[in-house]
Amino acid sequence: MNIQDKINNGREYRKMELNIQEPESYNVRGYATTFNEKYTLFEDRDFRIDEQVDPHAFDECDMRDVIFQYDHEGRVFARTSNDTLKLTPDAHGLEVNAYLGGTEIGRNLFEEIKGGYTSKMSFGFHVEADDIKEEEVEGKVIYTRTIKKINKLYDVSAVSLPANDGTEISARSLKDGAIAKLEAERLLKAERIKAIEEIKARAAALRKDTK
Repeated sequence: MNIQDKINNGREYRKMELNIQEPESYNVRGYATTFNEKYTLFEDRDFRIDEQVDPHAFDECDMRDVIFQYDHEGRVFARTSNDTLKLTPDAHGLEVNAYLGGTEIGRNLFEEIKGGYTSKMSFGFHVEADDIKEEEVEGKVIYTRTIKKINKLYDVSAVSLPANDGTEISARSLKDGAIAKLEAERLLKAERIKAIEEIKARAAALRKDTK
């Protein structure tokens, strides 16, 4: 399954920083996400979509066998089931600590990270519950999405490019959904106004008939 298929099946992806813990330890660390810190997923002339993660979003998350990959595909470099990958929620966010020394390709990846050739990570997850608030600021509609519950964390991956198309696709999908909701609300409001006007017209006609 490629990344586009994964996105179509409901997975979302976000990028994060990747750091060397100790030069010779073969450990890398970072945060899959931080809590209560807004970041912008998408912005154009008319819309902006911000997102933040609730501190309790991982309380019931399935992290029994999360894997560490490269670009979300191919070989597995570390995983939670054999304790080479540790995921720890703390006051700041979800901390990721991966040991890459167990395989030759893992050690090669560590050297790439150490040399600065790879410096970003992304993680794949599925949201079970979120909350979206809407406001208008200076003519621009701003949606703030708060992720309340993540029910599955699939992988954390070192990525070859800092930007992740998955994030952009997810943001566009969220935007499209928000637009559709707005249009539905506008149509419903228009239908209600039309119905009220029709009732008023019938009432006026009835009054004329009874005179």
